[in-house]
Amino acid sequence: MRSNRRRLGGRGGGWGGQGGGVSVAASFAALLGCVVALVGGAAGQGPRPPSDYKTLSGAAPLVVAKGGFSGVFPDSSQGAYSFAMITSAPDTAMWCDVQLTKDGVGVCLRDINMKNCTSVDQAYPERKRTYVIDGVRKTGWFVSDFTIAELQSVSLTQAIWPRTRRFDGIYPIISITDFRSLVMPSPVWLNVQHDIFYKQHGLDMRNYILSIKKGVSMDYISSPELGFLKNMSGRVGRKTKLVFRFLEKALLDHSINQTYGSLSSNLPFIKSIASGIIVPKSYIWPVTKDNYLLPSTSIVTEAHNAGLEIYASDFANDRIIPYNYSYDPLAEYLNFINDGGFSVDGVLSEHPITASEAIGCFTKLNSNKTDHGEPLVISHNGASGDYPDCTDLAYHSAIDDGADIIDCPIQVTNDGVLMCMSSTNLLDTTNVQRTTYNSLVSVVPDIQPQPGIFTFNLTWSDINSNVLKPKISSPVSGYFLVRNPRYTNQGKFLKLSDFLAIAMDKDLSGVMIIIEVILSLKHCIKKKTFSHRSRKPPNSCSTYTQRHHCPCKDDRNRGRTLDLRLVL
Repeated sequence: MRSNRRRLGGRGGGWGGQGGGVSVAASFAALLGCVVALVGGAAGQGPRPPSDYKTLSGAAPLVVAKGGFSGVFPDSSQGAYSFAMITSAPDTAMWCDVQLTKDGVGVCLRDINMKNCTSVDQAYPERKRTYVIDGVRKTGWFVSDFTIAELQSVSLTQAIWPRTRRFDGIYPIISITDFRSLVMPSPVWLNVQHDIFYKQHGLDMRNYILSIKKGVSMDYISSPELGFLKNMSGRVGRKTKLVFRFLEKALLDHSINQTYGSLSSNLPFIKSIASGIIVPKSYIWPVTKDNYLLPSTSIVTEAHNAGLEIYASDFANDRIIPYNYSYDPLAEYLNFINDGGFSVDGVLSEHPITASEAIGCFTKLNSNKTDHGEPLVISHNGASGDYPDCTDLAYHSAIDDGADIIDCPIQVTNDGVLMCMSSTNLLDTTNVQRTTYNSLVSVVPDIQPQPGIFTFNLTWSDINSNVLKPKISSPVSGYFLVRNPRYTNQGKFLKLSDFLAIAMDKDLSGVMIIIEVILSLKHCIKKKTFSHRSRKPPNSCSTYTQRHHCPCKDDRNRGRTLDLRLVL
């Protein structure tokens, strides 16, 4: 399923906890130490990859750091921008959401409503207001109600609650001119989100941008209001790219009274105003209601055919991503920039180091001439992160994903059949608790102190019946992180002979057989194996590593297990 499924995934963990009394230098240094290894590689200050991508220009996709490294630091803070510059690709663009103060000074702030991204509610608790913005009634503290002097007593905070609060209250709000000085020589991306609102309050965003263009080099200017970009067209330098930002398809661009969905089907019209577009990820890879990928759309090809660059937005390591990516943000980036049919021209990310890693280290990995070595890949209960442990689906997926060796933990049934299962306790790996076999629960102290229903309580016929189903393992389900729910109970249980038949039918380096024999059982399992090359049973075991204690007639070792691993 790899070609259709990619890799499987959902939501990342994020940063948690709070900390007080932490100096900027100490906190910054601690984080810096975590990424030194990556900085030295292609994700850091190395050269750009070869220009043979399916982007509009053929160059590698651009990484755009949204508010800097806002996945850890407060968005648009000095720490966020500085850390993004240190840890990301050398030409990473720094994104600033431009807001205007009451006295017309431009600042970088994640949102026009400062409620969730600053300490303004503590500094000015009585100045809460309600406005209608883009047709939506919002209550909070708005930048346009404060002068730049008043904002000096307001500090930045992390806007996403599961992320670390360790850097809250450390950084001040920065002006556009200070932002330019801070991020030099990185490319500058200014995003103007609410031109209409500012006009309604006597502030002119266009005039402000034009007033600073001599002192602030602007590489990109984006906006979800096409009317604003039309007013800017021809008034900025040739090197400044105007980019139209799409929002959700049902929403309205109030500057021209058209929905973003309708505008997405009229890209030549947008090309007459802008040189590029930036779209939510779902415009390119739609997602089902149960969080699985649908086939990609043609919008990247359509944009390129219209002469438009296209950038994908909404990337963050701790966002909910489709299960197809197996909780791996790198796999998600690669699906947008390394797909055989297309590549976006850039990605907007709150964790730019990961985007830089995907582009600088993993794209074109299999097509270049660099010797990456040949590491030995051994599966763990098959592809158990994607399918129930030790099922046919798990093993076939592991082989398709490139495993050199597949593994089989041996368990034994009541009638002496050897089978592959990650645990002898069926409560761990099956739905047995919801079947008529739940009456077989017992306590076996040699195995575990808790009650269980064990493989040796059931015959192979019982286990292989339609009643018992495998159950996918979800080790962090307590955090609501579940694996591939469509396949929670899918797949077939396998006898050892079935497992070996799969292995012999594929081009593998070998198999790993893990035998754990519970000593309280009456008989030890006799160890037999075969030569992978000859596929015929030899007189003795092939090369293996073993640690074993099998004193079936010796109570001195009662409670110990035999752990035998055979690599065939």
